[in-house]
Amino acid sequence: MEINTLQDVIRHSMAAYAGQAAYRYKVKKEVIDKTYEEVGKDSMAVSRMVESLGMKGKHIAILGTTTYQWIVSFFGVTNSGSVAVPIDAQLPAEAICELLERADVEMLFFDEIRADVAAMAGEKCPEIRHFVSFQAENSQTGGIQSWEQLRKENEGEYETEIDPDQLCTILFTSGTTGKSKGVMLSHRNLTDNAVCLDMKIPAGTVTMTLLPINHVYCLTMDIIKGLFIGVTSCINDSIMHVQKNLKLFKPDMVLLVPLVIESIYAKLKAAGGMMPKKLVAKAAFGGNLETICSGGAYLDPEYVDRFAEYGITILQGYGMTECSPVISTNLPWENKKGSVGKLMPNCEAKVVDEEIWVRGSSVMMGYYKMPEETAETLEDGWLKTGDLGYVDEDNFVFITGRRKNLIILANGENVSPEEIENQLSREDLVKEILVREKEQVIEAEIFPDYDYAKKKRIKDIRDSLQKIVDEYNKETPVYKRIHSIIVREVEFDKTTAKKIKRF
Repeated sequence: MEINTLQDVIRHSMAAYAGQAAYRYKVKKEVIDKTYEEVGKDSMAVSRMVESLGMKGKHIAILGTTTYQWIVSFFGVTNSGSVAVPIDAQLPAEAICELLERADVEMLFFDEIRADVAAMAGEKCPEIRHFVSFQAENSQTGGIQSWEQLRKENEGEYETEIDPDQLCTILFTSGTTGKSKGVMLSHRNLTDNAVCLDMKIPAGTVTMTLLPINHVYCLTMDIIKGLFIGVTSCINDSIMHVQKNLKLFKPDMVLLVPLVIESIYAKLKAAGGMMPKKLVAKAAFGGNLETICSGGAYLDPEYVDRFAEYGITILQGYGMTECSPVISTNLPWENKKGSVGKLMPNCEAKVVDEEIWVRGSSVMMGYYKMPEETAETLEDGWLKTGDLGYVDEDNFVFITGRRKNLIILANGENVSPEEIENQLSREDLVKEILVREKEQVIEAEIFPDYDYAKKKRIKDIRDSLQKIVDEYNKETPVYKRIHSIIVREVEFDKTTAKKIKRF
């Protein structure tokens, strides 16, 4: 069966894995399994629901944390030929309403934890004609409709003709600088990214979703690819329950962003003591975890070696929302240390003035209603990634920094802040760091690991950090030296993808 649309993904998974558990999650103390057949049928019910409400072909937002209802609603919307608009559930209500307006949304699925948004959108977003609550048992006065009631009323087969190159979803970037952009991705963009590379992950592999579901890395790799290859995805219900859920679900594999990987390593190291490292990891991760896929930002390659000591393989990849998202990835049998992996089979790259440009079937259609920004980013089908680096003779990608973050000093020297940040963040006392230019020299703002300082009885944290910086300065060219430091008392502001907001 040819896989060109998300409808094809659902049809394939229903046929190939029918009675197998696709999703596993908790409701209070009960663990519930949903089979691949149930996923297909429930997503078709949502498609019928969308059509019955006159919303076929419209823009429909989905707001909430990762839940079974969220997932089948996404497929139900897109497989009706409509456009799904996943929204970051952690944003303030005012900001969400602005995105709903910008994306021309006419229907909203929402989780009751963001009932405030539905109330505000009812007043501020007159274009939205239907509000559907994932938790409401019955449709209510005031216009809120029950997802479960509508699902039951619309059970049955559903299929419609979908052009693989039609708009499938608008995903707003959680940019570290500037205004978020609505990335337009087609069915082909998403399906090709999910299915073009065989990672040799066996059907029945247990994974656990830990990233925000509105983040394209989670959406494409955890959800779309997961359904295509037949994994059992366990849904983590809260960031507060991660440790407990790892022990409950015992995943074989998880997708994480670097900041989380770094914090997990700090905890593993602290818990070490006299226990063998592999036993420490088994106790922390439920006993079965073998693989962590890292994406969303650059991970210091040192962590690949560090986790290997605990019996865990880290596969570092590279991508961006505008490429659906994966551009390259390392594999257990094909990897290079220091790289962010080999180019995906559907992707080619070239380097223009040190910047990596990519082209292929996963490159976005453009930014929604932002023609100038689209023209700046796309040129003759090539996506300008904004990342500095190179591609070697074996098609492995190496990243050295971000063009927009590049520090250009008065003497003409270019400095990549990420290079300095990666080097200094290897120090145990440095928990988070941001390097920037100030008055034509380099400044570092550091959030120390106060727990580590307490454990090691470090009384003068500033002095200890200055010594770390002095050691770094000794070994580096004059233009790359850090001239001043700021010590933070609180963590940096971050996007929901756990990237530090730079400005």
